[in-house]
Amino acid sequence: MFEANDFIPSKYSHSIDQGSFSWSAPSNIALVKYWGKKENQIPANPSVSFTLNNCKTMTTLAFAKKINDGNFSFDLLFEGKSKEDFKPKIQKFLERVAIYLPFLKDYHFTIDTQNTFPHSSGIASSASGMAALAMNFMSLEKALNPTMSEDYFYNKASFLARLGSGSACRSVKGQVVVWGNQANIKGSSDLYGVEYPYAIHDTFKNFQDTILLVDKGEKQVSSTVGHDLMHDHPFAERRFAQAHENLDKLIPIFENGNLEEFIKIVESEALTLHAMMMASMPYFILMKPNTLQIINAIWKFRNETKIPVCFTLDAGANVHVLYPNAVKEKVLQFIKAELVDYCQNGQYLCDEIGNGALLN
Repeated sequence: MFEANDFIPSKYSHSIDQGSFSWSAPSNIALVKYWGKKENQIPANPSVSFTLNNCKTMTTLAFAKKINDGNFSFDLLFEGKSKEDFKPKIQKFLERVAIYLPFLKDYHFTIDTQNTFPHSSGIASSASGMAALAMNFMSLEKALNPTMSEDYFYNKASFLARLGSGSACRSVKGQVVVWGNQANIKGSSDLYGVEYPYAIHDTFKNFQDTILLVDKGEKQVSSTVGHDLMHDHPFAERRFAQAHENLDKLIPIFENGNLEEFIKIVESEALTLHAMMMASMPYFILMKPNTLQIINAIWKFRNETKIPVCFTLDAGANVHVLYPNAVKEKVLQFIKAELVDYCQNGQYLCDEIGNGALLN
């Protein structure tokens, strides 16, 4: 396991004047949710997620040596166009990671990024975006220090991504990732995400996630604000304990493939996340009427057919429909027949478990 100080480099052995790297990083969907954080992007409770495959951010980082004047220098392009309103978030990220990437002020960067899914619609675009950016910075650091180990490279990338967006640390690797100290999970850390270290039943291989786009607009309350509202939340401590308990319960479920128990935990976690929002002060609701219509339709379908399909939600109105690959055709038929009408413009995205960030 690495500590934060392990990620502060000494002198670099090589130099590089200019170049570019390009990485893609996927979104992820938490099964046990993290909601609430401490200082420096430390989670108030551990979480576990499926890494996705198709919903991803592709980011190219071009860099050119400049005189170090003590300032960060970067241009930001989103889908090929200058995006000034993203710049403060990147500036804040660079400030947070400067101690761990001391070369940052030596270069001018051009960050060119695009998503395969709608930005700020509850599909964790900040997670995939910050993970992709962190991978690019680590590629540059590896060029400056070619002896860096693969273990160090990926753990530091996850560590840096976390400082941009907490859940981004779960988008570096796949397929199942744990973030946060959990006594029964070897190697788990508050500082970065780790690949789930134990057996995973074949049932969970190629697991499907069809994302129903109920509302593609920006959320009324950002996740950052929502996390902050956990500080004085009347149910916070019990919620944090519950997350630990549910993560422990998933260990035998991942091993034995018990989908009935898996569904109970995953759906309960999703509803608990939104219950915490509704019990905050100020309170807020990110679900839409169609979110509830979809949930009820899934419950009815599962009850009648005994097909093991369930839902989860992130901090937004969209519904992630989770199911094993073996029932894919039947579930997609159900989605097209009964759920598409609840989606904005009939839109949904088909995704599945993936392997994490990729160098393009």
